[in-house]
Amino acid sequence: MMEQIPVFPLETILFPGMPLQLHIFEKRYRIMVEEALQTEPVFGISLIKKGDEAYDLETVPYSIGTIARIVEMETLDNGQYIITVIGENRFQINALHHDKPYLSASISDFPLEYKRPLDVYRRIRPLRRRVKSYLKIMAQLGEGELDMSQIELPDDPISLLYLAASLLQIPAHEKMPILASANAVAVCMAVERLYRRENAVLENILHISEMQARSLSYLN
Repeated sequence: MMEQIPVFPLETILFPGMPLQLHIFEKRYRIMVEEALQTEPVFGISLIKKGDEAYDLETVPYSIGTIARIVEMETLDNGQYIITVIGENRFQINALHHDKPYLSASISDFPLEYKRPLDVYRRIRPLRRRVKSYLKIMAQLGEGELDMSQIELPDDPISLLYLAASLLQIPAHEKMPILASANAVAVCMAVERLYRRENAVLENILHISEMQARSLSYLN
């Protein structure tokens, strides 16, 4: 199936099943949201490959993105919007169009192949441990607002993979191979690789921080 949809290039990635809150302030994207609400409240979100997030008419997004469905909307006094969207299925951009105030694209579905579920399930248990370790270390370091008590890791493997990808506090372009992976095993391997790397780095930082704290206590 091929269709044309509005595309919102952002400096973040929306993964399927994940929520995202957006401040819609630029006029062309306010028009995009208003027009979407008149038909079906969906548009595409794709990570920026080249250009700027706002006011740049020459912005080029990556070819793989995610359908975003508007589930909540607040209209501000100045006419801007705060919207919450949920990621749905992935899409592939086949052609970009500039005939509207906002960017649009001809797209086709980019479904995730899931032909080797046992390979994914074998990897899920160690990945779950890595995610929990990551969140624990982040909390110890006081980084971000990750509260393990508020995060429930889902049982469904694909949901877990996309949630794990969303939780990583790294540049969005480093997550792009996860979104662009053709099959579930490749997604799992990409997520695993990033968590192994990030946990190793964070554990080293945590060790250094503990050594610094001990050193300071000796001085007092």
